Amino acid sequence: MNPTAPAPTHLEVLFTPADFAALAQRDLRGAVCVVFDVLRATSSMLTALDHGARGIIPVGEIAEAIELKRRQPDVLLAGERDGLRISRELTGSLDFDLGNSPREFTRAGVGGRTLVMTTTNGTRALRACAGAGTVLIGSFLNLPALTRWLTDRRPAQLFLVCSGTHEEASYEDTLAAGALCARIWPAYAAGRIADSAAMARELFKLAEADLLGAMAHARNGRRLLAIPELRDDVPLCLEIGAHDLIAQLDPQGTVRPHA
Repeated sequence: MNPTAPAPTHLEVLFTPADFAALAQRDLRGAVCVVFDVLRATSSMLTALDHGARGIIPVGEIAEAIELKRRQPDVLLAGERDGLRISRELTGSLDFDLGNSPREFTRAGVGGRTLVMTTTNGTRALRACAGAGTVLIGSFLNLPALTRWLTDRRPAQLFLVCSGTHEEASYEDTLAAGALCARIWPAYAAGRIADSAAMARELFKLAEADLLGAMAHARNGRRLLAIPELRDDVPLCLEIGAHDLIAQLDPQGTVRPHA
């Protein structure tokens, strides 16, 4: 064997929350997982961090978020259910400070603060990847930065994890994963590429010329576009390269800018 030959590689896309449980059966200690929840959790996380937030603690349930707020009163609570900011009608006690719109995460609002965030799917996906060696935040917003980082390091096991919509695959996450596959393809072409990665790449190539138009075919995209106060989030979340940032879920369970 040639000692200078590169290690074999594996690139795979996971499309639905049903795939999350399978992650627990894999040895992910040396793997990199990139989690996508384009509309809108990972896009909002990247926006918050680029606007000076200290970190974001993703939790699965509203009750977990409220308990963290009780123990750490200075944190901001952020999140949604059915796309809308969590209110006291759901919590029984308080309104969340922020929803899940990237337009809410302004420098004035989140600079220097730690956020606790719970969303329908995105935070679930992050927690499902907690056993991986590295867990990165993925979006169209940081696609060029992710491309550079992954091309430079070429991790041997790379999983692109789509958060999905409820329990189904989501078109927007699949397109973002496919966009990343298209960009890093040369680095993985000599290794094992799962059919799922090839499928995502081909779907992105079909939609690349009009991503906003593609959202008319996405369940989540149609829903947001139909809500006047949220429709502007959709084009914002499709801005490729809006944030030149790599963000990582650290071992303590907080999303921070990658050191």
